[in-house]
Amino acid sequence: MEKKKTSTPKKTTSKPGYVDGFLLTVPVKRLADYKKMAQLGCKVWMEHGALDFCECTGDDLKIKMGIPFPALKKAGRNDVVIFSWITYKSRAHRDAVNAKVMKDPRMSSLGGVDSMPFDCNLMSFGGFKVIVKS
Repeated sequence: MEKKKTSTPKKTTSKPGYVDGFLLTVPVKRLADYKKMAQLGCKVWMEHGALDFCECTGDDLKIKMGIPFPALKKAGRNDVVIFSWITYKSRAHRDAVNAKVMKDPRMSSLGGVDSMPFDCNLMSFGGFKVIVKS
């Protein structure tokens, strides 16, 4: 009788990591502008050392438990909820990458806060220590 092979989880020696997370709303009519801005942001962050950069639009948001993202962000009927994150090796790595990004001349091409395709005052964001990772 042959023994059944079982898979064992891979051992990782790397640190869990660090994530900047974002939640915001964008008016539908400005979504193309936001996507263009996000594509540039992705390119710049990744070139300066971010490990991953992801921008997502809400899809399945009509939940029956908790506070739905649209309600949390006070999204109107003509708003799209955006959930995004950028990953780093550590908080120190995040700080170093963001310092380079902020000095990158491509970022100034986006204009200031007033030219963003969303209301920056309604955006939620913060840095998070990773506690579980695949």
